[in-house]
Amino acid sequence: MSQMSSERKHEPVHFTRAMGLLDSTAVVVGSMIGSGIFIVSAEASQKLGSPGWVLLAWLLAGILTVVGAVCYSELSTMHPEAGGQYVFLRESFGKLAAFLYGWTLFMVIQGGTIAAVGVAFAKFLGVFAPVVSKQTILLEMGGWKFTALQLVSMLVVILLTVINCQGIKTAKMIQTSFTVTKVTALALLIILGALSFGKFAGVEANFSSFSNFFSPVDLKGNPIEGLTLLGVLSLAMVGPLFSSDAWNNLTFTGEEVKDPTKTLPRSLMLGTALVSLLYFVTNVVYMLLLPLKGTEGGATVIERGIQFAAEGRVGTAAAQIIFGPPGEFIMAAAIMISTFGALNGIILAGPRAYYAMAKDGLFFKKCGELNLKTHVPTFGLIVQCAWSCLLCLSGTYSELLEYVIFAALLFYILTVAGVFVLRKKNPNAERPYKIPLYPFLPALYLVLASVVMIGQICLSPKYSGGGLLVILSGLPAYFIWSRASKAK
Repeated sequence: MSQMSSERKHEPVHFTRAMGLLDSTAVVVGSMIGSGIFIVSAEASQKLGSPGWVLLAWLLAGILTVVGAVCYSELSTMHPEAGGQYVFLRESFGKLAAFLYGWTLFMVIQGGTIAAVGVAFAKFLGVFAPVVSKQTILLEMGGWKFTALQLVSMLVVILLTVINCQGIKTAKMIQTSFTVTKVTALALLIILGALSFGKFAGVEANFSSFSNFFSPVDLKGNPIEGLTLLGVLSLAMVGPLFSSDAWNNLTFTGEEVKDPTKTLPRSLMLGTALVSLLYFVTNVVYMLLLPLKGTEGGATVIERGIQFAAEGRVGTAAAQIIFGPPGEFIMAAAIMISTFGALNGIILAGPRAYYAMAKDGLFFKKCGELNLKTHVPTFGLIVQCAWSCLLCLSGTYSELLEYVIFAALLFYILTVAGVFVLRKKNPNAERPYKIPLYPFLPALYLVLASVVMIGQICLSPKYSGGGLLVILSGLPAYFIWSRASKAK
């Protein structure tokens, strides 16, 4: 008996291919839809001051996301492995570029996002239980305070990490059910908003004339023109892009997807197209219900408009117009469901990338091991949970998140550029899915994404510079792990 047990212990453990088309698409959709769609339109509206230009920002963000998914589809069918984007970068540009991505993923893109989404969940829980707030201080040491908000955000991250440690079948069940629920909720918001004919407070203000619709102005009423408009548009796209991010997480789970050469491209393209369409239509509904321009500190949701919705909660303002006072609670519940599902998808995906890094000797060795019973990277899940909880405690996640889009875009650009590199390096490699309209589509992505990045560098050097510093901070770690790996 003990001999058989010993033999089983030394058998190689593999990921379980458990996710079909619905589950895989749920990872894409569920990871994308968090709280962003209900909030970030306020900031975009403040920057552009024009309904048409705000919708254009969302449209371009959607196009960029879908085209990116099309490009990743070719790469994912060439390398349907655990680690996804990390593997794509390693095959295109080598281990250093891949590690810097993995490092940034762990430190900011995944870790910071998990902390921020956990806090967002806790904030909206506070609508029902006011004790869950940053004003409820549980422990105070010097200048540091531990609040009920931080406690709840940590608890939800820990809960979902424990669920994911049970195996991919449990995690995918949670993901699919919550994704279906929140897509239904968002669709209902759109339908009920579009049918609230007697409550359209934004039609005259936003759609009365073409010149008003496409006249970008700053908050002081000054026209925005020329290259400045291009830069402001690129900054206004940061929120929509952040709301659309995490679609690439599916590629990390390549070894857990059934029939990956067919399922991965279908899920990536179907999921990103669906979310982009929902986001665009949701913003049209916002503009039917609310005037874009508003007054800071206005007494009503209509006076505040989209620009100055209370705490940026445009979705809540729209729900209050549709449902009256209960709208605040209805939207809070919807956002809690949305953030819970998004958090599960992000927690699920990240450790698969750390697994691939560890297999290359470029991360903690135990992150490259799968649990014998559940066939998931348990240690990677625990390390990710610990770092995210530390960010919740420190309160620095919000600063880190400012760097996310710059860092994420840089690696998206590199990964799509990798399509050209691999076409030249391995022209005869098997490509079960090929990008249509090649090389136009990947070139379009590179141009659009580069314009957004240049706009960030010119108009927001603090955040773009911070994102670059986070990436470069991985260099010492790379050389330490690389040297340790070679010494073995």
